[in-house]
Amino acid sequence: MSDTTENRAQIAIDKFIEFTDGEVASFFEACVHCGECAEACHFHLNTRDPRYTPTWKLEPMRRTYERHLAPLSGIKRALGLVPPEVDEAMLAEWEPLVYDSCNMCARCTLVCPMGLDIAGTIRKMREGFSAAGFVPEGLKRAADFVRKTTSPMGITLKALTAQVKHVEKETGIEINIDKKGAEYMATFSSMEVMGYPEVIAAYARLFKRAGVDWTISSKAYEATNVGVQIGSGPFAKEIVARVVEAAEELEVKYLISPECGHAYGAVRWAGPNMMGRQFSFEVVHIIELLDRLRREGRIPAGRRDGRRMTLHDPCQIIRRGGLLREPRRLMADSCADFVEMRGAGVTNFCCGGGGGVSANPRAHELQDAAFDSKQAQLDAIEGLEAVVVPCANCRSVFEDGLDAREMDLEVLGLSELLAQTLEEADAENA
Repeated sequence: MSDTTENRAQIAIDKFIEFTDGEVASFFEACVHCGECAEACHFHLNTRDPRYTPTWKLEPMRRTYERHLAPLSGIKRALGLVPPEVDEAMLAEWEPLVYDSCNMCARCTLVCPMGLDIAGTIRKMREGFSAAGFVPEGLKRAADFVRKTTSPMGITLKALTAQVKHVEKETGIEINIDKKGAEYMATFSSMEVMGYPEVIAAYARLFKRAGVDWTISSKAYEATNVGVQIGSGPFAKEIVARVVEAAEELEVKYLISPECGHAYGAVRWAGPNMMGRQFSFEVVHIIELLDRLRREGRIPAGRRDGRRMTLHDPCQIIRRGGLLREPRRLMADSCADFVEMRGAGVTNFCCGGGGGVSANPRAHELQDAAFDSKQAQLDAIEGLEAVVVPCANCRSVFEDGLDAREMDLEVLGLSELLAQTLEEADAENA
């Protein structure tokens, strides 16, 4: 074994030890190996491969705990009663399990009878893999793009500005960039900017109707946090700091997190801890804001869409973010035939592409297998015509999964649905 190999393994081990706090230690001591987490994981359910049992994915960190931190570990180590040390071969073997077969969706956490945060522990274990350089090439490329352009897809300010101009021409509504003193600063995911610019158009129409004073920052228009997906705390903090500093520089009162899962959790829940302080503004998810504006009467409900629709619950927004009622109120106002998926809400299945999996080409076959759980939910709704997916990453995964299965369903964002029904109301009142 070379010095480089020894160093990489030791880097990971040191990080595992650093992130094995009291919560993680209690997890390793309390796990009763009941297998409930396996029956909650869509990767395991759709492959029946025991390697995809969520607790097994944590084996490198558990092994490090048993060797170095568990009660009497020193004595047990001297007696040869502990597992072997984690080495580079083990890290290489586990890296696909850690990144390809886990969305950190927390469905396993939800069903654990011991109340253990398995998904949160995966996030902490990724710190060791990331520090040692065991990261999929797709995520490495995304990180390089972020460092160069702020966007994991390499979307430059020039590209954003071009899209904004197209939207302005289409809607006839001016969109301000870098307006100091605006009440709200909106952020977007790269997928929305380039793949779904209709989302920007929906914001423009809805905010104009509601009288919302908003802007986009030229320095921090991207919301996606690749640092969280990779498992690099310093990189995640760097991305959050960019957004926070831009919002404070523009002196806004609110920062809008877009229809994107991990972006919301990174800036709303983890952000203040990363920065070590409270922000001078309030973070609000776009769904939360639209629901607030609707309740205040600033976005009146128009004629409801008559198609049979259902709603996908993005894990980081619903299960881990708590926005359960808001999207359903908006759906009820905007859709005349809204039908819940079987198992909707906090127990809903992940799309299969979250947590960086969709940015990892190596994992696409496994991602597609995991989508079988979503297909089953959709197939169970008779006469379904459209699915509302309030997360751009989930939406992309849905479109790929539906295309592969030749399922004819329209996929749209929640803000778009509201803008469409609003437009119909405006046309009727004209």
